[in-house]
Amino acid sequence: MTERKPFLLRLPPDLHDELRAWAEHDLRSLNAQIEYLLREAVQRRKGDRAAKSRAPRTGRPRGEARPGP
Repeated sequence: MTERKPFLLRLPPDLHDELRAWAEHDLRSLNAQIEYLLREAVQRRKGDRAAKSRAPRTGRPRGEARPGP
């Protein structure tokens, strides 16, 4: 089994309740649900960064002055 690093996470009671209900609906423990959501967020962030790096740049190149009046 892979090593896990424990840490304390403080949540507002309403968010905790929402996450617990969501975990129960998905048949996961609260811990597993939070880990799942964090992994999904990291994958989305990586995908967003990759998409941005592939997107064509628009506008003036950096350092180029604006045209005068």
